[in-house]
Amino acid sequence: MMQESVLRTPLCDVLGIELPIWSAGMGGGASGFELVAAVSGAGGLGVLGTAGLPEEVVREEIRQIKAATDKPFGINLLIPALAPGEDLLQLAIDEKVPVVVLFWGDPTPFVERAHASGITVVVQVGSVDEARSAASAGADAIIFQGMEAGGHVRGITALSVGLPATVRAVAPLPVVASGGIADGAGLVAALALGAQGISIGTRFLCSPESRVWGPYKDRIVAAQADETILTGLFDVDWPGAPHRVLRNAGITEWEDAGRPESGSRPGEGTVVARMPVAGQVIEVPRYHFTMPLEGLDGDMELMCLHAGESCSLIESIEPAADIVATIAADARALLVRAD
Repeated sequence: MMQESVLRTPLCDVLGIELPIWSAGMGGGASGFELVAAVSGAGGLGVLGTAGLPEEVVREEIRQIKAATDKPFGINLLIPALAPGEDLLQLAIDEKVPVVVLFWGDPTPFVERAHASGITVVVQVGSVDEARSAASAGADAIIFQGMEAGGHVRGITALSVGLPATVRAVAPLPVVASGGIADGAGLVAALALGAQGISIGTRFLCSPESRVWGPYKDRIVAAQADETILTGLFDVDWPGAPHRVLRNAGITEWEDAGRPESGSRPGEGTVVARMPVAGQVIEVPRYHFTMPLEGLDGDMELMCLHAGESCSLIESIEPAADIVATIAADARALLVRAD
């Protein structure tokens, strides 16, 4: 029988985790401490999303993770948010977070400071050139994001093309694969292309531990890849950042209006939903990038429904620990069959 360690990569050893399965750090409160602790507790690496959350809320989430598990975990930090007065990196240092994932920009100003506090720095990129820059900045590992990914997408090529090119470009630095992966076959394929792990977002959205609205989870489960589009439509508070989402009535209305530019789109400026975030009820304007969260009062058909092409592979809502275990078991079975 194949040993349990067959999926354990050198990066697993560096991080002190058992399985090369990560949950993506989805922001806005979607991937809170419950999801992170469940993934880490199951042997993977849970990653906390911090985008849109105040420092005191992020601090409390980190402390809740530590209370729920003694396993390693990470937090995702958007580089544009690491400005003076919003120093989430210092918070990570103060709270002794083991792993920080930096995304959307130049990591150079932050890597040395994180390393000085013993933090492992991972940089998520969308191209070979960006991967090389992150390696030069001192990153300990790279996440390569393919354009199949849901949410905000840095990737400009398919994972099957960009991943092996990135692995070659930054070797021997470890690379983690992201985008379009939701099962054991995806893990095996990523490992075959040279990755040392996978980072999964959409599949973990469809777990009880994620904080997105139940009907939104159901919508993802029912969707197919051709129902997603890569667009820049939901740009309020984050312009110029492409994202992959599910088609809905709001997108169709915009298309039927001739795809007008920002400032002249149908319903622009109206509030389409209200929902609790970080202990407060927030108003969500139309074309904002925020996805529907628990407690939503509004119209999901006019909101941003982040989802990757991996929605085609998702058949049910399952506990995060079960997702980790199933992906690992299926991957082992495929490797045994191929041996």
